[in-house]
Amino acid sequence: MKLTSLFSLLAAGLCLGGEMSVNYKDGNVECEGFVVTPENADNTPVILVVHQWMGLTEYEKSRCRQLAELGYIAFAVDIYGKGVRPSNKKESAQQSSKYKSDRALFRSRLNAGLDAALKTEGADSDRVAAVGYCFGGTGVLELARSGANVDGVVSFHGGLGSPTPDDASNIKGRVLVLHGAVDPMVSAKELADFEAEMTENQVDWELIKYGSAVHSFTQPMAGNDPSKGVAYNKKADQRSWQRMKNFLENLFGK
Repeated sequence: MKLTSLFSLLAAGLCLGGEMSVNYKDGNVECEGFVVTPENADNTPVILVVHQWMGLTEYEKSRCRQLAELGYIAFAVDIYGKGVRPSNKKESAQQSSKYKSDRALFRSRLNAGLDAALKTEGADSDRVAAVGYCFGGTGVLELARSGANVDGVVSFHGGLGSPTPDDASNIKGRVLVLHGAVDPMVSAKELADFEAEMTENQVDWELIKYGSAVHSFTQPMAGNDPSKGVAYNKKADQRSWQRMKNFLENLFGK
């Protein structure tokens, strides 16, 4: 752990075991994830964190620290590959669309991250969940649809559509979607199709809407102007985080 990171954690009163970058591969592609472990991790549940369209940033790392504070091993995956970190919206759109248009590639990269996460010292490979934001919210649903052995997934303001909705029959765990009620990025049809997909495939699913929340409502870097379609919403952020905590506690116990 870097000293600066250690000092900041101590100042915040967190009982964390450590944090570090982790190199792993999906085929020939090298990826660089990030893991935070709680103190004395032993047979500890693992939470996969899937990044938004800007790639693995400090935002995901901070979420990993929050999850580790709750007692979980938190592993942020790297979908784009080591060193691929978009610097603007155009680059982010190019990278994210590459995986949205090729769900097999997306799932391969997600499962490679999952495999790497389960190799973390102290990890309990039988107790695993995934959470994702925006692009990553889409990602955790794809991870579940791939048939990955995860107990549950939580999508924060993610895209919900699937080109192969019958793949929902592969889902083994529970699904929680935390959605902005006025998110312009997800159409009414996409929302309805998702609900039908989950229901028809007998998935254990929940969808919660937050009033006045648009896309990216958990991300302070989205700004505070809902008219742009993306904006931070403090109430929705806090309430959705609490709902995620309850979901994880229900899966794994406190």
